Amino acid sequence: MAVSIVLFIIIFCVIVLSHELGHFIVAKKNGIHVVEFFIGMGPTLFSFQKGDTKYSLKLLPIGGACMFEGEDGLEKEKGEISEGAFPNAPVWARFATVFAGPLFNFLTAYVMAMILVAVCGITTPEVQMVNEGSRAQEAGIQAGDILTEINGKRIHLGGEVTLISQLNTKGEPLMVTYERDGQEHTVEIIPTYDETTNRYYMGIVAGGYLKCNVPQTFQYAFYTMKFYVETTFKSLQMLITGQLTRNDVAGPVGIVKMVDDAYDTARPYGAVEVILNMMNIALLLSVNLGIMNLLPLPALDGGRLVFLLIEAIRGKPVPPEKEGLVHLAGMMALMVLMVLVLFNDITKFF
Repeated sequence: MAVSIVLFIIIFCVIVLSHELGHFIVAKKNGIHVVEFFIGMGPTLFSFQKGDTKYSLKLLPIGGACMFEGEDGLEKEKGEISEGAFPNAPVWARFATVFAGPLFNFLTAYVMAMILVAVCGITTPEVQMVNEGSRAQEAGIQAGDILTEINGKRIHLGGEVTLISQLNTKGEPLMVTYERDGQEHTVEIIPTYDETTNRYYMGIVAGGYLKCNVPQTFQYAFYTMKFYVETTFKSLQMLITGQLTRNDVAGPVGIVKMVDDAYDTARPYGAVEVILNMMNIALLLSVNLGIMNLLPLPALDGGRLVFLLIEAIRGKPVPPEKEGLVHLAGMMALMVLMVLVLFNDITKFF
């Protein structure tokens, strides 16, 4: 478990660093003064000053921040901020600075996806097996067919077929388009319910293998990242609609457990396999961090972007004290949520 905790901290540092680095780089490009750049929360373990920015590493691996001069707007009322303060930058420069954090998470995820695709290749939506007597067999699907579309959604990866099947919790009919001998065919498949696993199945096992060349690596890295983005959005939707419960949500403890399980599985196959598995987890978490921060909620980047859009439309900012109160309420709610998730993790895994 000690190794897994270290691996979790490394993954955490990579994805948080990429996020905050996005804010930092774009802020510097726009002449915005960065007061402090730090990773982690709580007491400072060590720090150093370079130029007009303080760089810090803090004790708790639960976040990070890129603090801009005058960001909360209070100093502006006191007349204490310099020309390079955040409120003095043009509204679209501030918008770009805030948006750059999530954007860098997606760029980091894409780079990781390229490495994974280049090294491991990808699973294609080629049908490997059709279950005897299944609805897919009745519809005429055969091993070797390439699934290209399900319910109007283009399919590029074998994992997409599995995900669509798993999320079809009501057994709704699926319009499946497949390619055989260069020709496309479309059939309707009504999934069959399995009482043992309590889910519906199409009766198809899809997942060929493709070792990607350079152009395919760029292409399928995008498809891989897109798959994780869609999975994250679908998970949020299912959580909101009650299809997922609090036991399906993982916080820091749950992620450490996930890292530990992946490490135990990959360790017998060597260091390279461990690294690739950790990179896959980092890819997923980087996409999650990017999406979560874009949600239009107070205290998150998405909430700040909403206020900046309002300012751009109105031609003047929302009064700093009002925006500050909204973000403060959002931050308090976020802290409460983090405590609840941590408690849920502890009760679930211990």
